[in-house]
Amino acid sequence: MRLPMRTGFEIELLAPAGSDRQVLAEELAARCGGAVHRSFHTDSEPSKVPGVGLFHHLSPAFDVTDAAGAPLARLVDDITIVADLAPHPGGTGGTARTGHPGHRGWYRVLCDDPRLLRLIERHTDPRAPLEQVLQPVADLFGVPLQAFPAAAKVDDATGASVAVALPLPPGRERPCEVVTPPLRSEHARVLEQLLAPARDLGFSVPQEAAVHLHVDGAPFRRTHAFANLVRLFAHWREQLWSALGTNPACRRLAPLPPALVELVEGTWEDEAGRTGWQRLREAARGTGVTKYADVNLAQLLSERPVRDTVEVRILPGDVDGHAVVARAALVQALLTRCLDPRPLPRPGRASAADPRTALEEMAVVPR
Repeated sequence: MRLPMRTGFEIELLAPAGSDRQVLAEELAARCGGAVHRSFHTDSEPSKVPGVGLFHHLSPAFDVTDAAGAPLARLVDDITIVADLAPHPGGTGGTARTGHPGHRGWYRVLCDDPRLLRLIERHTDPRAPLEQVLQPVADLFGVPLQAFPAAAKVDDATGASVAVALPLPPGRERPCEVVTPPLRSEHARVLEQLLAPARDLGFSVPQEAAVHLHVDGAPFRRTHAFANLVRLFAHWREQLWSALGTNPACRRLAPLPPALVELVEGTWEDEAGRTGWQRLREAARGTGVTKYADVNLAQLLSERPVRDTVEVRILPGDVDGHAVVARAALVQALLTRCLDPRPLPRPGRASAADPRTALEEMAVVPR
């Protein structure tokens, strides 16, 4: 099955107990004569420290390249995957014990400032052991590295915390999000090159799993296309979840802000030298758009997008490439319809009884 749009996939898997995402990375590289490169993955999570809203962290990631050196996949942690991680005696599945060395000696680098974390990532070696990884950061700040049993810390000259390296919490080696580069063709074949080895190694679909699709954002930076995107994921939310089989246990999904849904129905003609899209984008920024919704529109509204894509986040987890592409085909047919200047209609009565057929009929663009 061919997908019309260049597409990147994020597929959330779970390694069997005793295994980890590095095992899959090495297997993928071995099957294609490629290589594995250790790197850091950036993420954030709520903090339990009073006065600190989020902790941003770096965790072990593995970049797989093929025999020619081209990127094949990137394997990273996904902190939304927790239900299948067995609790450690004396603690929970997400809590590291004091002095615990971490799986394979793996660790996370934590910081309460994303800007500092980007600087730390730039100056540290993801292959370094825990007790040494923050030494370049200490040198950068001109302070000694503080070493503890199975931990390391850097404070600046005033005593303010810069970063801490702690053992990877028990079980966090098992979540494995397979992130592909943008794929232009043969999507199912390429996905099976990644997922068949995962199945062979006993990787499974975790309870909270999802598949995310990334498509190029540029075509949707037009008022009619953006408005149709909002209409699709706002008015057709129930039908989309039913037709795609969205996982209700999946975390970080949410409807689009009501203020945005109302906003796109306004009139956005050119005025004062600004295009309608510029005006709509500026107004949409104030409606509470975040990446953690059924569709991530945040990069469309950003002046400097980190990843210039529309991210659809409601596909259920799967470890079969053909099934992933079959669902992606329906999504992309609907995204293609969003590019048509005609406003998307609201669901009719029949859509409740047969949501997939209703979506497929709406996706047809007259020639």
